Amino acid sequence: MEIITAVSSFLWGYPIIIMLLFTSIYLTIRLKFFQFVYPVYIFKQTIGRVGKKPFGKGTITPFQTLTTALSSTIGAANIVGVPVAIMLGGPGAVFWMWVIAVFGMALKFGETALGLHYREKNEVGEYVGGPTYYMRNGIKWPLVGKVLAAWYAIFLLIELVPSIMVQSNSVASTIDDTFSFSPLITGIIMAVAVGIVVFGGIKRIGKVTSILVPIMAGFYIFAGLIIIFMNISSVPAVFSLIFTEAFNPTAALGGGAGAVLAETIRWGFARGVYSNEAGLGTSPIAHAAAKTDHPIRQALWSVIAIIVDTLIICTVTALVVIMTGVWQHNDAHEESVRESLTARAFAESFGPIGSTVVSVALVIFVFSTITVVVFYGARQAEYLFGLWAGTVMKALYVISIVIGAIGGATILWAFLDLTLFFVIMPNIIAVIILSPKIIELKEEYFNSKKYYQKDVGN
Repeated sequence: MEIITAVSSFLWGYPIIIMLLFTSIYLTIRLKFFQFVYPVYIFKQTIGRVGKKPFGKGTITPFQTLTTALSSTIGAANIVGVPVAIMLGGPGAVFWMWVIAVFGMALKFGETALGLHYREKNEVGEYVGGPTYYMRNGIKWPLVGKVLAAWYAIFLLIELVPSIMVQSNSVASTIDDTFSFSPLITGIIMAVAVGIVVFGGIKRIGKVTSILVPIMAGFYIFAGLIIIFMNISSVPAVFSLIFTEAFNPTAALGGGAGAVLAETIRWGFARGVYSNEAGLGTSPIAHAAAKTDHPIRQALWSVIAIIVDTLIICTVTALVVIMTGVWQHNDAHEESVRESLTARAFAESFGPIGSTVVSVALVIFVFSTITVVVFYGARQAEYLFGLWAGTVMKALYVISIVIGAIGGATILWAFLDLTLFFVIMPNIIAVIILSPKIIELKEEYFNSKKYYQKDVGN
């Protein structure tokens, strides 16, 4: 276990950050900095079209695919992970979280476009896609494509078991701490609720998330903004602190100035990557089901996902933690305390009800995350063995919710980060190999009278 933990910590340090940052910057340059050039157009063709008739064919609406993908990314990382990054990397880590988010838009945009371009219909007529399909169908060397696809599917199948257990345990523990409710009963209730949703297929998942995600995200953002406005006079000082500490950190991290700066950048990048899942390849699995007339049109929604998840929700958490001063408490560096700093910030602002607000938000966030990752895992089983395997995996994942809630199979949890690294690896390799196709699709869309020019004209 010590060896596994050491290897996981190393891989999730600079190796994965450098790999994801390089790919994100490379695609940003090759895509001609599209996220900076077309922000208004991106918003008009995504948020601006909510409620309107979608373009093209698909299984669910573009907005439902967005909320499905967001259900996976909006979770404990937004509430618990951000203060951890601040305590380990200083307030400057927030700036580097923004940086990786902005460049990560290109990576998430690219993998989503590929997922749509190479999607297929399964046995029941649903559109399916994602890394396994663009690896198998897009890479010119058939053997390489099939090996990467199998590699990705197998490791994602495995990784989701401890992931679901850890998530369900966090929900059960939170409810037990807040309301003194049995973890076993919590696990059973959650398993039944998740089962009802996931066994209804992507259409039911899309309908549930399209209601749940806006409510839960809006509720949390609104509560956070109240705290920010309560401390509005300190906003300029907080932003000044973030930018100053990003390049000249003073956090007591140990080592020389260079080592401190490196840790600040590392934790900012790590939190941004872990939060928005750019490079993981899971979001394209959801987006592949969208009703759309071109892969790029749907890929624009992946940019909105990063804006909502990292640039809005994570930023709200960071500002609340910093401006309330809870990160400067004497015990803030203790592991158990830093993970609850957001709840402490809300409690100091709203009283006892504040921590309850955070607990409820965390429970809803994690529930939606589990629902969608079960769907992702089922899609991998379906790709490998057929439709029946997807159904079997849904059942196994639902059972693992109960096991995780009571703290069972904790030995598997140690493999979480290690297996996740081996999920990202084949996806990044595939995205780099297929980057010419991403560029081709982008140029085709933005130079076309049928798509971009027609939209601008209207």
